[in-house]
Amino acid sequence: MKKEQRWTGIWVLSLIMMLVLSACGGKAGTDSNASPGSNDGGSENIKITMLNSKSEINNQLEQAAKDFQAENPNITLEIVPVGSGQSPFEKASALYASGNPTTMMMLDTGDVEKFKDRVLDLTSEPWMKDAVENSTTATTFDGKNYAFPFSIEGYGFIYNQKVLDQAVGGTFDPKSVETTAQLEDLFKKIAAAGKAPLIISPMDWSLGAHYLPLAYGGQSADRSQVDQFMNDLKAGKVDLASNAVFNGLMDTFDVMKTYNIDKASPLSGTYERGPEVLGKGEVGIWFMGNWAWPQISGFDTADGKYGFLPVPVSNNAADFGNSQISAAVSKRILLDKEKSTPAQQDAAKKFLDWIVYKEKGQDFLVKQASIIPAFSNIKLEPADPLGKSISEYIKAGKIEESMSTLPADHWSKLGASMQKYLANVVDRAGLASEIQAYWTNVK
Repeated sequence: MKKEQRWTGIWVLSLIMMLVLSACGGKAGTDSNASPGSNDGGSENIKITMLNSKSEINNQLEQAAKDFQAENPNITLEIVPVGSGQSPFEKASALYASGNPTTMMMLDTGDVEKFKDRVLDLTSEPWMKDAVENSTTATTFDGKNYAFPFSIEGYGFIYNQKVLDQAVGGTFDPKSVETTAQLEDLFKKIAAAGKAPLIISPMDWSLGAHYLPLAYGGQSADRSQVDQFMNDLKAGKVDLASNAVFNGLMDTFDVMKTYNIDKASPLSGTYERGPEVLGKGEVGIWFMGNWAWPQISGFDTADGKYGFLPVPVSNNAADFGNSQISAAVSKRILLDKEKSTPAQQDAAKKFLDWIVYKEKGQDFLVKQASIIPAFSNIKLEPADPLGKSISEYIKAGKIEESMSTLPADHWSKLGASMQKYLANVVDRAGLASEIQAYWTNVK
């Protein structure tokens, strides 16, 4: 009996230990620091967050987060939008200062280097082999790439084909406008047809991050010469007041000011007004980028056609810039390494892979968010007319590479200078002086 009791006691003790270990194992499965694919089967619940600096696709991103979670039930993705009027750099910096950065950050290309010591090296990620040529060059430092190229974007004059067809009395040919004089002639025809020629959206980011940089990128088709121009500008060796490209661009802006639907109150406009008046056919042209399609389509009730015209910088059609659209990879996604856990980092990487390789992810990027992808394996064609138009310029080699590495405060400071010029508070000489003063103080 004693022997039987001893073995019975050992068996009971072993059973108790198994139950304890099983309970501990279950507890470990909920540890947010465990990595996906660990021996708990990747069933732990992980929450990740993403800073979104493309407000126009916030709804689409939130739906993508739901679709991603449907395929990955243990991962919850929360979208954190950048506040109105706040730059992505400012928002990300504030989150780091508070000790609560998002797992992923969608930033502008020029912001990546400032955060490179706080984010993951993504050089070995599988999507690197499918990224289009030069799409990660601007975010690679010392041989390491720190950002996911989220979107290729282009901008210029968006036109409503129906309005322009009425203005020219036939089918409008975008190739008929390759000079400032031809653009002004088109504006006159639109006005004669009873419509407003165009609308200028006066936001600092539109004027400072998009319009003014055409004066930099338009200096030459040779990017090395553009880089030299920028170095000379910083060194105080450039006289903008006598620069042909700058003056040509501002000549075009003067024409735009004359025919602006908001000429009487040029700083009163909002971003939301642009897609409304263009989509409803109240104006023929809007200076903006292909990211605006979701808003335009919401006002277009006639299933209209739209496309892009380059912004001319002279009256010589052969000059660089007159037939080129400004485009480049504009938004990048970075992954935090300071506060996010290994499990959160793996989950974020899984989301980036989902965008590039999963059917739902590709559909979100191209069809829902109307984004031109920076990955050669994605064969979906843009469904929207603006994405198609930019893609056609890219395929034709008619691209002026956008100035995507400008300082973070460029758009706010020089956007304000452009606003003063738009409102006739400063003249062209004053504007040139403010631009030069800004660059000579850039560190």
